[in-house]
Amino acid sequence: MKANVNLVLFWSLFCTSLASNAKTLVVYYSFTNNVHTIVSDLQTQVDADVIRIEPAEKGIDYAANGYAVGSALITAIRNHPNEASSYPAIDPVEVNMADYDMVIIAAPLWWGNMAAPLQTFLFQYGQAMAGKHIGLIVSSASSGISAVVTDAKRLIPQGLFLEPNLWIRSSQTPNCHRMISGWLSDVDYSHITSVASAIGNEPATQMIGRYNLQGQKMSLRYPSGRICLTRYKRGNKIYTKKTINR
Repeated sequence: MKANVNLVLFWSLFCTSLASNAKTLVVYYSFTNNVHTIVSDLQTQVDADVIRIEPAEKGIDYAANGYAVGSALITAIRNHPNEASSYPAIDPVEVNMADYDMVIIAAPLWWGNMAAPLQTFLFQYGQAMAGKHIGLIVSSASSGISAVVTDAKRLIPQGLFLEPNLWIRSSQTPNCHRMISGWLSDVDYSHITSVASAIGNEPATQMIGRYNLQGQKMSLRYPSGRICLTRYKRGNKIYTKKTINR
């Protein structure tokens, strides 16, 4: 019995340690600067670290010759999505995903898909985003964003995707502030981040247990890599946080 109590205490301290550093990362790529404008506004509404992805090869006009270059990059990824050589090189990015509880991805749409340079970043770091809340903002002229969502979920297979996604058309970019504010409310951003902080910063927090997505309590030997719900008690309040069982 004492061993079980010690194991539960270990998991409680472990999960609290992870949450104590919980914060948001915004990752984006922008060719026309529409997404840059969106992210600049987003920064006025959330406290987050921001990474702008840049192609390794500079000065390319992806729109030249009927968007021939950009189209070719997307085609290469579509043909061989599991091969690293299919993705265009980007400038090196140094980021410790363990520092973040939420990642907001702001992406332009290229020929129905996520812009190729941003796909490269997610190909490199998507596995490290397992168990993290993922928010998706997409910019396009008029095309629907379903394939961009599919790209994100393919590249971050164990991400906890928030709904709804935010679609901002190019014509809406100058006045995007209200759309972003509404989206943050829709995905309950403040609650997600405040719960993570409360769990991490409150020394009296106690882990109650882990449950699968059907609400059944899991044993501590439950297979790793599965999404689960971890419940905590602080005072008279119960918090639930989605995590990946380790």
